[in-house]
Amino acid sequence: MAPFELTNAKPNIVLLTDIPNAISVDVEDYFQVSAFSERVCRSTWDKLECRVEANTDKLLSIFDEHEVRGTFFILGWIAERYPKLVERIAAAGHELASHGYWHQLVYDLTPEEFAKDIADSKEAIADASGVVVTAYRAPSFSITEKSLWALDILAEHGFDTDSSIFPISGHDRYGMAGAKKEIHEIQTEHGPIREFPPSAWSTGRVHVPIGGGYFRLFPLRLTSQAIKAVRREGRPAMFYIHPWEVDSEQPRMDKIGRKSKFRHYVGLKHTEDRLRRLCKAHSFDRLEAVVQSVDQANRVVMPT
Repeated sequence: MAPFELTNAKPNIVLLTDIPNAISVDVEDYFQVSAFSERVCRSTWDKLECRVEANTDKLLSIFDEHEVRGTFFILGWIAERYPKLVERIAAAGHELASHGYWHQLVYDLTPEEFAKDIADSKEAIADASGVVVTAYRAPSFSITEKSLWALDILAEHGFDTDSSIFPISGHDRYGMAGAKKEIHEIQTEHGPIREFPPSAWSTGRVHVPIGGGYFRLFPLRLTSQAIKAVRREGRPAMFYIHPWEVDSEQPRMDKIGRKSKFRHYVGLKHTEDRLRRLCKAHSFDRLEAVVQSVDQANRVVMPT
C-alpha cells in the first residue's frame, strides 16, 4: 500500500477550510510525567494525591462549553482506578484512546514489555467503558528511530492509528527530524498503521510545537499563528494538552532538575484561560473525525 500523502496542494488547501484541527488530551496526573520518573517511583503512585479526575472534568467542561470533541489518550493506570471518569469522557462524545499503562518511554522497554503495557492499557480502558480502543500515543512521543519496532506490535494488538512520531529535532526526549508531517500510512508486518503526527510550525531553525509546554510558554497568538501556518501547508493541525496543565495549584515536586522544573511549571496559571480562547478561535474535533475528513477530501481531489 502506498503511503498516504497530501500531494495535490492547492485543491487540498481549498478543501481544508471545511476540515477541523485535531485536539487531544494525554490523560495522566502531575506525578506521572516522564520528567519526574526518577523522582517518583511507580510503586508510590497510589500514595500520592491524585488530581487527574477533577482536572479532566475541568477539560470536559471547557470542551463542552465550546462544543469541542477530542481524543483522550488515557493511561491504563488511570482507567483502572477511575472507571467512572473514562465513562464520562466517552459519554461526552470524545474518542477514547490508549496512552499505555505505566507511562514508560517506549525506547526504554523491550518489545515484550511494550506489548504487555499496551495490552494492559487496552484491557483497562475496555473494562471501564466497554470501548475497544484502536488509537495510541506513546508517553512523551517516545516512538523514535530507535523504537520504530513498536509500530508492528501496535498493529499486532489491533491498533490502526498512532500519534507518537513528532517530526521535529532538538528535543532531548523525542523527535524524528526526517519524519513526515502529514497524515500517512506506515506498513508493518502485521498491517498498516495510520500515523497522525503531532504538529509543529517550522520557520527556519525554529520549531513551534502546537500544545503542551510550548502552549504554556509561548504567547497564545504564537500558537494560533502556528496552527494557521500548518493549515496553509495543507494539513490540519494537532493540538495536545494534559489535565495537570490546567491545575496551577497542584503539589510541587522537590529535588528535581532546573530544566524539568521549568518545563513542568511554566505558565500553569494561564493555561485554562488560553485554552478557552483557543477553542473559541479555532475549530477542533477528534482524531478519527479529522482523519475521515482528510480521507474524503483526498478522494474528491484524486478520484480513483
